Amino acid sequence: MNGIICVNKPADWTSFDVVAKVRGMASTRKAGHAGTLDPMATGVLPVFLGNATKVCDILPNDDKGYIAGFKLGVTTDTLDITGEVKTETKSHITKLNLIKACEKYKGEIDQIPPMYSAVRVGGRRLYDMAREGVEVERKPRRVTIKELEILSFDENTQQGRMRVLCSKGTYIRTLISDIGEDLSVGAVMTSLVRNIAGGFTLNDCYTLEELQDFTDNKTLENKLIKTEKVFEHLPKIKLNAVQSNKFINGVKLDLNRVYYKEEKGFHRVFSNEGTFLGLASLDLEKMELVIEKMFYKEA
Repeated sequence: MNGIICVNKPADWTSFDVVAKVRGMASTRKAGHAGTLDPMATGVLPVFLGNATKVCDILPNDDKGYIAGFKLGVTTDTLDITGEVKTETKSHITKLNLIKACEKYKGEIDQIPPMYSAVRVGGRRLYDMAREGVEVERKPRRVTIKELEILSFDENTQQGRMRVLCSKGTYIRTLISDIGEDLSVGAVMTSLVRNIAGGFTLNDCYTLEELQDFTDNKTLENKLIKTEKVFEHLPKIKLNAVQSNKFINGVKLDLNRVYYKEEKGFHRVFSNEGTFLGLASLDLEKMELVIEKMFYKEA
């Protein structure tokens, strides 16, 4: 199978667990995902199968969207509600003050990855060291918070929900913790739903139970999203039969014989029969169509 299945990841499953499950359903060895989710988190997890795994490292839209629950007045070692409580503070923050505190986090910011994360330092995962009681210095990472909105906040319970649209590599736990620190009361993440990933939304997702039904009914392949969907925004080049054969065999084509509208960036390349072949760029100095990523695979 070649294509993309979007899974609504259940709570208490790791992203690796989900990929392994889908790999078994699809009876394929080649499977990968776009963006790890914490076990407590739910939501959009695109799983790439077969040749579609080539998309994982060149996904054009890396933005992630989240709906996160939070509570002020508490801090934990994991920065979320599953961790060991470190401090508890009587909090009386108003919604207006909370919204003001969030303003500084819009745009480009530096984040220090949490100790309980999959980031490697010195060849070891941070969460492995954290479980051993070891804390190491982490270098800040530049991320972008494109949108940050407080959806609700109960001033009595000091609990609420926020919506975040951000760049790849952003830790929502860290964002909430940093806001709580700025307010001098601390904060933890209480829930997390990813509603956007790789250009896909929850409407594109299936539950694992639904995918199992498709597998049992032998209709799983019909539910695959075509690989080229993630590149829909790119200009299209259609080749004739001779050119298609050359492209498939890795031959750089003469641009003087190829019709194209735009001169910059990657282009989607299709055969004369409408089959998606791969991505290519234009070398205008040598006047060649250069293959960047091949997705075609003979049946």
